[in-house]
Amino acid sequence: MPIRDPALSLRLALPKGRMQEGVLRLLADAGLPIRVDERSYRPRASLEGIDAKLLKPQNILHMLGAGLRDLGFAGRDWVEELGVDVEEVLDTGLNPVRIVAAAPAGLLIDGQVPTSGRVVIASEYENLTRAWVERRGLRADIVRSYGATEAFPPDDADIIVDNAATGSTLRAHGLVVVDELMQSSTRLYASRRALSSPPLARAIEDFALLVRSALDARARVMLELNCPPGALESLVEALPCMRTPTVSPLHGGLGFAIKAAVPRQELARLVPRLKSLGATDLVVTEISQLVA
Repeated sequence: MPIRDPALSLRLALPKGRMQEGVLRLLADAGLPIRVDERSYRPRASLEGIDAKLLKPQNILHMLGAGLRDLGFAGRDWVEELGVDVEEVLDTGLNPVRIVAAAPAGLLIDGQVPTSGRVVIASEYENLTRAWVERRGLRADIVRSYGATEAFPPDDADIIVDNAATGSTLRAHGLVVVDELMQSSTRLYASRRALSSPPLARAIEDFALLVRSALDARARVMLELNCPPGALESLVEALPCMRTPTVSPLHGGLGFAIKAAVPRQELARLVPRLKSLGATDLVVTEISQLVA
């Protein structure tokens, strides 16, 4: 694999903050463990040829846009906010959030922000907020916040634009969501400069393959079962496998052993169904990586 080539350095940017734990766990599951020293911004990768550095997600995107880093993890919300020119490689689905506008219920008229007066909006997302204000036809002053945006209303702002996972923080502060600007999650982005280099492009492709294999493995489990000869076709037809299941004859011609990677979320429905069709000795095991 190109990323194992000591002569090739893939400059990887890893996020500090709330994204860090999930990204590091994902890389470990992908066979790419990263050792982080709390006193250093230079974590150590298990594979040669990876130069890793810890940065804030906003800085990661600026670095990728400038071609100073080749590959990095950041939220889609900050890509839209900063307007950087980067290539999305894959969506990890980690840290799903909505970017929403929220306000105290007392400010709203029929659940909507009134457009007759001027409002103050607090947000870390100045550009996203400005675009939303224009779409809604509001007259607004935008105040840049630096965290804890939900604390601004009602004294220092009428409305906030912020990220929300469950909405519990907003509700705890008496805020009501009035609009959703976008949805975001942690994604893997690449520098366009790196992608223009064939060796780096191959390294990025291989890195993404390993990460995707860990994500796919999380969504599926390996299901093994035995079946009598007469039940083979009905059982194979009932299995929601990726392509076709692996089928092997049992000793003595007593039937078949079947193995398939099936969606984890379908297990509760699938196991009773297979049992009713004649399956026996069902075994479910975790998958660490899965490459289709």
